[in-house]
Amino acid sequence: MDLKRSRSYQPSVDIEMEGFPLVETKKKDRHLRAGRIQVALLFAFLLTLPLLCILYRGSLSPSQAWLQEFRLRLIKGSEDGSSVTLAASKDRLLGGLLSPDFDTQSCLSRYDVSSYRKASPSSPSSYLLARLRRYESLHKRCGPNTLLYNQSIEQLKTNHSVANMECNYVVWTPFNGLGNRMLTIVSAFLYALLTNRVLLIHVTDDLVDLFCEPFPGTSWVLPSDFILMKDFSNLHLGSPQSYGSMLKNKVISNHVNATTGSLPASVYLHLEHDYQHFDRLFFCENDQLVLEKVNWLVLQSDIYFVPSLFLMPQHKDELEQLFPAKDTVFHHLGRYLFHPTNSIWGMVTRYYNSYLAEAEERIGLQIRIFSRTPISFDGFFDQIVSCFLKENLLPNITLQEQLPSSANMVRSKAVLVTSLYSKYSEKMKSMYYEHPTTTGEVISIYQPTHEEEQHTEQQSHNQKALAEIYLLSLCDVLVTSAWSTFGYVGQSLAGLKPWILLSPQHEKAPSPPCLRAMSMEPCFHTPPNFDCRANKYVDMGDLVRHVRHCEDVYGGVKLVD
Repeated sequence: MDLKRSRSYQPSVDIEMEGFPLVETKKKDRHLRAGRIQVALLFAFLLTLPLLCILYRGSLSPSQAWLQEFRLRLIKGSEDGSSVTLAASKDRLLGGLLSPDFDTQSCLSRYDVSSYRKASPSSPSSYLLARLRRYESLHKRCGPNTLLYNQSIEQLKTNHSVANMECNYVVWTPFNGLGNRMLTIVSAFLYALLTNRVLLIHVTDDLVDLFCEPFPGTSWVLPSDFILMKDFSNLHLGSPQSYGSMLKNKVISNHVNATTGSLPASVYLHLEHDYQHFDRLFFCENDQLVLEKVNWLVLQSDIYFVPSLFLMPQHKDELEQLFPAKDTVFHHLGRYLFHPTNSIWGMVTRYYNSYLAEAEERIGLQIRIFSRTPISFDGFFDQIVSCFLKENLLPNITLQEQLPSSANMVRSKAVLVTSLYSKYSEKMKSMYYEHPTTTGEVISIYQPTHEEEQHTEQQSHNQKALAEIYLLSLCDVLVTSAWSTFGYVGQSLAGLKPWILLSPQHEKAPSPPCLRAMSMEPCFHTPPNFDCRANKYVDMGDLVRHVRHCEDVYGGVKLVD
């Protein structure tokens, strides 16, 4: 789409925001010129290798064999996706996740992100790629303003579901912060993929100009004249339109023999953190057999409910084919769906090239403070520093004026801090500016913005938040805050297992200060605890090997491989 409604768009126009530079540094141009000269010299050398081999006549020595192998790898590209691929084209399509059928200039980030981010630690399955292409075809037939979409709208007006409709829909509506929204879009899309529905997104003013269209030749934006739009503001726990309320009040039945004609044309799915028992029956097999007969589902959520889809028997085989590595769901689907618009991508690349590109290692630090787990500024700062030192992510400082002898091998590390507050990065900056490190490494601290308060209702706030999420995803190492959906999205897009700063206990830092995540998957904070088949309450973190309790949220579950 570019979530920008129908406005014309000039990709060359940049917008300047706090902390994000408007122009790239001249240093990058110098390095590009030097890089071109080095590549030319390298290829001139490599092209002489066949002649050298002929002159030697005979079997290659080990060193000659290595050189020939190196030349072939440079030309053909490294099979493991490493950086030893100077002559190979970059993986623009992310292992086949992306369709090549888009105009490059309309969304620069889609095909350009592979130039900035490390190769994925896991390749998407061939089955996932086939299903994505099949979904794109379905969305193109059923998307907004198509003949089939218009027919479905006419059916929706009757307020009765109809059997054998070619197009059925799940409509996502936004709730809570940007991290929550991205987690729930991925959850809704996977559910649409599993149930052969078309995903449409309700784009509010605060979401305009954030993401490009993910599906070629169509749009995922719900038209503004959608007939249920006026009801969206009244959707909440206990709404009469919700599936849970309808079940509780016996408006509909969850018996598998419920007929399509007895079901309404649309049902609201309340999957927010406060959902109750009847809402949670959404994850039961019999209830899904009923819901599959409803043509329109309107979903509102702020939780990453993907792990519960893996516990539903009817999806088990399909999910195993889609994701042989269970901990790659958001990693692959997030990279497939979310592409920042040109204005936001410009913010990302300008900041990265100005401050992060020259560092030998980039460390992302994501800080989020929750009122339910209070801690003093000094206490949390000490926890952060303790984590870095304990895990050898950053060196300690020394009070000696003389740098250690190892300083002649200077190594640089850049720390990217994303936080609503600037005081943590300022204190860390002073710490490494005023004192040398014990290793002689040069540590630089950067923070693009500090909004002080969260303003999800503001478009500009969300644009800067998305830019910072993507900057985190370009780092080599991540340290994130417990419970933070912002951090979850950054780690999953990056394909990294972060170190998680654990929640304070009794207003004090815990011991240990941080733990390494089991997987790069987000945590499902409030999973259902009812086993539909056994008809009893259970611990969802103990049912199967690949769904385990989260490190940072008591009672939460996450996918592991």
